[in-house]
Amino acid sequence: MRRAPLFAVVSLSGASVLVLEILGTRVLGPFYGVSLFLWSALISVTLAALAAGYALGGRWALRSPSAPRLSLLLFGAGLWVLAIPWLRGPVVHLALGWGLRPGVLVTATLLFFVPLALLGMVGPYAIRLATHSVDEVGRVSGDLFAVSTLASVAAAVATGFVLIPSLGVNRLLELVAVVRGALLPAVGAAVALTGLLHRERLAPGVLAKVESPYAELRVVDAKGLRYLLVDGAPHTVLNAQSGAPRQAYVYAAEIAADLSPERGRLLLLGLGGGGAAQLFARRGWQVDAVELDPVVPGLAAGFFGLKPHHAHVIVAEGRQFLERSRDRYDVIFFDAFGSASIPFHLVTRECFAQAKARLAPDGIFLINVETVGWQDPLVHALFATLRHDFRTVLALPTAEPPDQLGNVVLMAADRDLDIAPERLGDPVGTLSDEDEHFRVLSRHHAWENRYRPDRGRVLTDDWNPIDLRAEQINLEARRQMKAILADSLLRP
Repeated sequence: MRRAPLFAVVSLSGASVLVLEILGTRVLGPFYGVSLFLWSALISVTLAALAAGYALGGRWALRSPSAPRLSLLLFGAGLWVLAIPWLRGPVVHLALGWGLRPGVLVTATLLFFVPLALLGMVGPYAIRLATHSVDEVGRVSGDLFAVSTLASVAAAVATGFVLIPSLGVNRLLELVAVVRGALLPAVGAAVALTGLLHRERLAPGVLAKVESPYAELRVVDAKGLRYLLVDGAPHTVLNAQSGAPRQAYVYAAEIAADLSPERGRLLLLGLGGGGAAQLFARRGWQVDAVELDPVVPGLAAGFFGLKPHHAHVIVAEGRQFLERSRDRYDVIFFDAFGSASIPFHLVTRECFAQAKARLAPDGIFLINVETVGWQDPLVHALFATLRHDFRTVLALPTAEPPDQLGNVVLMAADRDLDIAPERLGDPVGTLSDEDEHFRVLSRHHAWENRYRPDRGRVLTDDWNPIDLRAEQINLEARRQMKAILADSLLRP
């Protein structure tokens, strides 16, 4: 077989390996989060599959090597890749009871091991086809590995920067399958036809599904609530009819407006659906919202009621914005999350110092974190970090009971923070308005249970705290998420 076609085959094979590895984070991210566990699982599966493929390919090359047999490897890998959107749901269901770490490893293995192993077989098989004497083995294998590696580099850059944002995950999987199948013309046509016939259908209640440069974004309606899901995690929850936030932490953060001058300025890092921006804007505040993902502002405007007068939206990375900005704000609110956690570079001493430099005198810094329980180690770590720059740091919890998954808002300032109870609202007087009642309960619950992680609960003689269970509605929303994920995320 001539070497030029072999080099093309090896190039496509090497590129496909990196494309699949990167796509794996987008295929499984909505279920497991794009976390260290997911990346570790995908890298481990890729290396194990390639090792198996190298061994099998070398042995298979000893038995009548030919170009048609090489094409069969590519076609088999292409068919498997084409089936991944359909296999994903059943495989994730199979691994649901295994927990996060075993589950993500099992799922990654079942979905990606076979096509990656088939691609691993291509290299040694191509070396055998291209070698006519023992003297050529070193040069031929070196050239083929170099070409394959360079193609992998190009594919890695193209996948992350161009292909996923432009085509989306399923279309890119189909493209990878078609490119491989095209090496056998009739088979390639069949694979291409299958891809064209496949049209992604939105599950009931799913209003939008978009592949952004950073995550899979979905807008979902369920039982009167509207969710913005980022890689499967709920980032915004609103009343679908009224547009009022149904996340207690938003109202806990709103207390900063009561502790600040009227009609102040808010810097919000992390727009999401725009619930916090709209809440402050309705109180007459000027809001600058910094959002990394360029697709999110469009979803916030199209599905969550965000208007231009609610916020001046800046598409930028939060820390870079802090570095460039020279404006001063009465409140700075960090509400930025990746699919699974807060970006680590936004919770360092250096970043908090940058934020403080942008605060007005007596300004308030807020950061929202999701924790398991009020006394989660993350709360204590952030408290200790914030104490380097702020005299007063309080934790405002939202979850009930206190050992459950929920949000904690850390509030920091260089002054005492206190508010009269009546300014939080009347829980009894708002019973007729479900949205306002939820807001008032959330504010009371967060403030009455505020604490310093190093000392415990902070109370004054004016307070008679009661267990308001402000998060009951939000906890119900969390339970609903299981059904939403089953109905919407597990479909291709």
